[in-house]
Amino acid sequence: MADLRIGLITSQPLRPSLLADLSVVAAGPVDHVGTIDHVSFHGGEGIDGLVTATAMATLLPELSVYVGVYLLPLRHPVVVARQLSTLAQIAPGRVVFGVGLGGEDRHEVEICGVDPRTRGRRMDASLQILQPLLRGETVSHAGEFFSIEAARILPAPSPAIPIVVGGRSDAALRRAGRFGDGWIGVFNSARRFAEATERVAEQAQAAGRGAVDWQHTMEIWCCFGDSRESARARIAATLEGFYRLPFGPFERYCAYGTPEHVAQSLAPYVEAGCRILNLIPAAPRLSQAVEGVAEVKRLLGR
Repeated sequence: MADLRIGLITSQPLRPSLLADLSVVAAGPVDHVGTIDHVSFHGGEGIDGLVTATAMATLLPELSVYVGVYLLPLRHPVVVARQLSTLAQIAPGRVVFGVGLGGEDRHEVEICGVDPRTRGRRMDASLQILQPLLRGETVSHAGEFFSIEAARILPAPSPAIPIVVGGRSDAALRRAGRFGDGWIGVFNSARRFAEATERVAEQAQAAGRGAVDWQHTMEIWCCFGDSRESARARIAATLEGFYRLPFGPFERYCAYGTPEHVAQSLAPYVEAGCRILNLIPAAPRLSQAVEGVAEVKRLLGR
């Protein structure tokens, strides 16, 4: 399938070993690279998504960079607009900005001075401020969370940076329809992906947005191995260590095993209309996933 794009998303900081991996990734079948984002996750771990995206964009000028997802409610939208404007000058047309609420670790939200109960409303307010700023408009806003008078950020990114909205809830779908250029699904079935993207389109139509060049995405943890058993053991250990939760509830939404097994797991999403797959590999080295991705792309493209 010629229009299917597959990216590799790292959950690891940009240590020297990962920097070396990126050259291997750039020479492979990957359509884009990307990063997650956390401020202080489960005791202090994290990656700043925009700092990492900037490094990737500089090191890999031939690839697009996907931030999936940035915890926007934990930051001030005017500052984020400046960061994105700067990144757009470094990598014009090569950045996709995914945003999400976070919340898997309540303490992470609290130490940023944010009441976890307000994350959704804060996200909406942030997007209402961020989007016109990224168009170069002057923005004034007086609301529950921000008081801003005549803010402007120049230069406006050109071409515009797509903003895609993550989240499994109905509120996230409404948000994606009102504000986003797409929706990011994670830990969702293919059936849910199809239903969700329809809901997003309905919300956009209700908001009077007109035609949207949708960039709907599925973000899926994966693991390549010689067998299902060995790959399952690795991905289970990785996710349990990352989320501090049992693997069981996550398992049916993950893809693991040989490339053939992974392709079989991903095929229903492609059949449901997904054209952007972000794979988060559970592997010590990002480069270890490149050969697997190449074979998965070949199998899905038949």
